Amino acid sequence: MKTTTQVCVIGGGVVGCSVLYHLTKLGWSDVMLVERSELTSGSTWHAAGGFHTLNGDTNMAALQGYTIGLYKELEAITGMSCGLHHVGGITLADTPERFDMLKAERAKHRYMGLETEILSPSEIKAMAELVNVDGILGGLYDPLDGHLDPSGTTHAYAKAARMAGAEIVTHCMVRETNPRPDGTWEVVTDKGTIHAEHVVNAGGLWAREVCAMAGVYLPLLPMAHQYIVTDDIPEIYNRDGEFPHIIDPGGESYMRQEGRGLCIGFYEKPCEAWSVDGTPWEFGHELLNDQFDKIEESIAFAYARVPVLEMAGVKSVIHGPFTFAPDGNPLVGPVPGLRNYWSACAVMAGFSQGGGVGLTLAQWMIHGEPAQNSFALDVARFGKWTTPGYTVPKVIENYQNRFSVSFPNQELPAARPCRTTPMYDIWKGMNAVFGQQYGLEVVNYFAPEGETPYEEPRFRRSNAWEPVRAEVRAVRDTVGINEIHNFGKFSVTGPGARDWLDRIMAGRIPAPGRLALSPMLAPSGRLIGDFTISGLGAEEFQLTASYGSQDFHQRWFEQHAADGVTVNNVSDLRTGFQIAGPKARELLARVTRADVGAEAFRFLDVKRMTVDMADAIVQRVSYTGDLGYEIFVDPMSQRHLWHVLSEAGADLGLRPFGMRAMMSLRLDKGFGGWLREYSPDYMPAETGLDRFIAWKKTAPFIGRDAAEQARREGPARRLCTFIVDAEDADVAAYEPIWLDGAVVGFCTSGGYSHYADKSVAIGFLPTERIRDGLAVEIEILGERRPARLYTEPLFDPDGARMRG
Repeated sequence: MKTTTQVCVIGGGVVGCSVLYHLTKLGWSDVMLVERSELTSGSTWHAAGGFHTLNGDTNMAALQGYTIGLYKELEAITGMSCGLHHVGGITLADTPERFDMLKAERAKHRYMGLETEILSPSEIKAMAELVNVDGILGGLYDPLDGHLDPSGTTHAYAKAARMAGAEIVTHCMVRETNPRPDGTWEVVTDKGTIHAEHVVNAGGLWAREVCAMAGVYLPLLPMAHQYIVTDDIPEIYNRDGEFPHIIDPGGESYMRQEGRGLCIGFYEKPCEAWSVDGTPWEFGHELLNDQFDKIEESIAFAYARVPVLEMAGVKSVIHGPFTFAPDGNPLVGPVPGLRNYWSACAVMAGFSQGGGVGLTLAQWMIHGEPAQNSFALDVARFGKWTTPGYTVPKVIENYQNRFSVSFPNQELPAARPCRTTPMYDIWKGMNAVFGQQYGLEVVNYFAPEGETPYEEPRFRRSNAWEPVRAEVRAVRDTVGINEIHNFGKFSVTGPGARDWLDRIMAGRIPAPGRLALSPMLAPSGRLIGDFTISGLGAEEFQLTASYGSQDFHQRWFEQHAADGVTVNNVSDLRTGFQIAGPKARELLARVTRADVGAEAFRFLDVKRMTVDMADAIVQRVSYTGDLGYEIFVDPMSQRHLWHVLSEAGADLGLRPFGMRAMMSLRLDKGFGGWLREYSPDYMPAETGLDRFIAWKKTAPFIGRDAAEQARREGPARRLCTFIVDAEDADVAAYEPIWLDGAVVGFCTSGGYSHYADKSVAIGFLPTERIRDGLAVEIEILGERRPARLYTEPLFDPDGARMRG
């Protein structure tokens, strides 16, 4: 065993072997993997081995598509068989809501280039004759679905890595991981100490224990998962071809052919978290005891769906653990707070996602960023506030909802409320309906008095429609107020602060007393942040961006730290309210002695002032696109500030509003949102954020060369806004845009403008096709709806109210 290496991967399951292979594929050969037992020990060896592309997140679907396409490459490189069976798969829909979800997924696949197909019950029966289609409304067919040999595939990854120079050491137990001052690591094993520049935690069932060695907690948990393999079934082994995969979400089960019988797995509601307090080191190739009682109802449902199962005996039962994160996606990337320490954990769908996870992490390590937007699997999407007390109920909830319908407006209840502000009980007393962001409770809207504060999960317009409409009207007609706790906020101070920001941010750095909007770019020129920069002093700035991305952004700032600059995350130390609407100035004037007149307090000004008794940072800006102000105070002053504003604004018609209204109001101006219109998927010129890049500044800001090249070439596509002739459903995201009978673009977000009484969508079109008034069609829940491109904002088109 060598004692120095560029990368030490810990864990020899399918994910660890994929990471090792992809590092060599991208050019790093001084890499090694250590495994405490044999390769595939843990979850890999007992996996069912199924793979599919279906995923609600388009980047995750693309990652899964890459993984599936990789297997033939592995076979060609190594001469080994992965045991591939591309049999196709059908996901069944037994309710209108589930059928709506499948139609929405099919629509996404159109612009992704995936050849899926909506099937009628009779078409399902023709393709899978053993399925009882009673009560089935339709299904989604994916020709790429299939299964493989888990052990053979893992060893193929390992052989391909070895052929390119990697070393694999089995029966090598890691005892400690100790950081050195230079950012490298000592990996202490029972066979000696390895000095590694980088460490990758691909520990699978033991990922928590491996992370604990580095002093880090990652939110993941093993769940006990059970599937059965039947005896031989004549109707199966006498078929001309292999039986397709059948996913029956109504029965919480998946089914595929296994030899001459069937393999049936379950995501049952009475599920079991396994080894909550830690995975035993001696566990490896063992299975758990059979527990038919927890899958009894699911088995009965499966027998009704495929009646031949009743005549088949059970050959074997596989009951073993595998790991989940709270949202079911992997935890991948640089672990915040550690140098050169990488996560490749919680990959519960290892044979659908393992290849893509390996590629993503290898790109990140070698090139500094992955080739596609990886936020859906970025380990930084969960913060330091997560604990086992949060993780356990969220993972159980995710497991139980694995096959449930996922609605665009759905807010799941487990582990809530977790994090709240001083306003939580006040909002609750006003019948607020809460959502959550990054563990924080956020008001979505206020339900009418006497109505249960609950929004019905739907693909179509919900019971929130009328209350949100009233909140929007209050902002546009009088003045509205909402909490601004769900912004990520950073304090940047020191003699080098301005120069550092000039390099980190692509936009102009404002003078004291002013604000500037700025994109933040990766070296590739792609967007990794959309910030408001507030000049609080010559050496003091506040950065404001997405609350859910604060650890993502903090990690970037730490990776680019400089002398003379201090960056502190103050997201939860500065809170307060936004007031917006035509009477917002009058309200602010009533509660401060500062001059807030139009000339003294201009649009994009920022001032420190006293609001009643509270010291505040007040910014004249509003995401509503209206006359508005953001008032930041210490959390200890927030309740006082609320009482002062609510009393002063009572006769002005002051009304609280939530995020549902905010998302409607921003559509009036065509404002984009982070991870919607603005994300690492896109370059600034595609989204319109290039207008905030300070092209004339001399600072060599990160991403400048790539952004300037993209500017010279011009974007092939641009964001546009559309008015949609919708019925009872509006655009959510990823709906295809049709023009001249072909899909030419897709939507990034949308909704209903209650101010303009119009359904609005934002999406990408080829640049050469864009013109005001262009007629297109947008596919919503399987139906093409007429839409018209428009270029002038629906509200305050000349900015007179916002700037006046």
